[in-house]
Amino acid sequence: MVETLELRARFARNLSDLYGTEVPAYTTLLAVAEEVNHEVLARLGDAAQRLGSIERVTAERHGAIRVGTPRELSQVARIFGALGMHPTGFYDLRDAAPAPIPVVSTAFRPHDRDQLARNPFRVFVSMLVPEDERFFDEDLSRRLLDFLGSRTLFPHELLALADTAERDGGLEQGAADRFLELATSAFALSPDPVDRGWYAELERVSSVAADIGGVGSTHINHLTPRVLDIDELYRRMGAHGIEMIDQIQGPPRWDGPDILLRQTSFRALAEPRLFREGDGRVVQGDLRVRFGEVEARGVAPTPAGRRLYDRLLVEADDRSRDRADLPREEVLRAVWEEHLPRTDVEMARRDLAYYTFAVRADRPDGA
Repeated sequence: MVETLELRARFARNLSDLYGTEVPAYTTLLAVAEEVNHEVLARLGDAAQRLGSIERVTAERHGAIRVGTPRELSQVARIFGALGMHPTGFYDLRDAAPAPIPVVSTAFRPHDRDQLARNPFRVFVSMLVPEDERFFDEDLSRRLLDFLGSRTLFPHELLALADTAERDGGLEQGAADRFLELATSAFALSPDPVDRGWYAELERVSSVAADIGGVGSTHINHLTPRVLDIDELYRRMGAHGIEMIDQIQGPPRWDGPDILLRQTSFRALAEPRLFREGDGRVVQGDLRVRFGEVEARGVAPTPAGRRLYDRLLVEADDRSRDRADLPREEVLRAVWEEHLPRTDVEMARRDLAYYTFAVRADRPDGA
């Protein structure tokens, strides 16, 4: 029996291998992340593993995919249910500032702490909302719903195996191999030609709408490994000749505890695709949709910690307007140093972040 944990771990590896084949720069990203992680571990020892073992850090990935309808989302839930991954949270990006997107989203991940420690793979899934009149007029909404209703993203065999795996807590070896083969291929980039006119019509509404509803399949939008020193990774990726976005997003690098996460990515690359023209001709073209992201994790804030974090971002924005000559990273660092504790102990005492505690054998009374 191949149990749920192994199915999830193998699926995560399969997707990573697939994405590296489709987007070679992602393979470079993985190699640089692994290199940096091992160097940080060698330099800091156990301190490098304060936010997770090196096994967890090097295995950790999160991905993103997009679907078009509640039916497709329910099928994704069946596939991820077989992997011990459950919908967590709700995000309505239709009101996101400054650029609303016509999707709602959730993240599929394990819930059990032990399962998270052993393989924390998670996938952010966004669903298009064609009925939203803020984005789609009545005619386009109808045609989009018809198109989405006519396609099949996941074969019946895959869904049947997923249901069996969720019910039984795994699959026999042959069935497991087949399930993973089908599940991985379901998220591969399709070689089928893209209808250029239809794609362009949706793209005028939203590039995300076109990526979801302009093609007959789904695919990995991005995968994100975890790194222990994102500043060093950012520098090295540039040295490899890979164009990164302009900055590392999120909190600043500073001398105190990192909070939430910092992330960056390489820019979406032009990927060759076939297009079908209005006259029926199939021609070569390209799309820039997919990218490679990487993240460095910090401590998880409590509600009080998150409120403080949000206030500090507002303060940094205000200061940046007054001091346009200073890099935002420098402004953020100054705000952090003024308002956040410099130690985990003080963060815990002020109830700003979540921590786990264990009794040390040599200090059972805490003295």
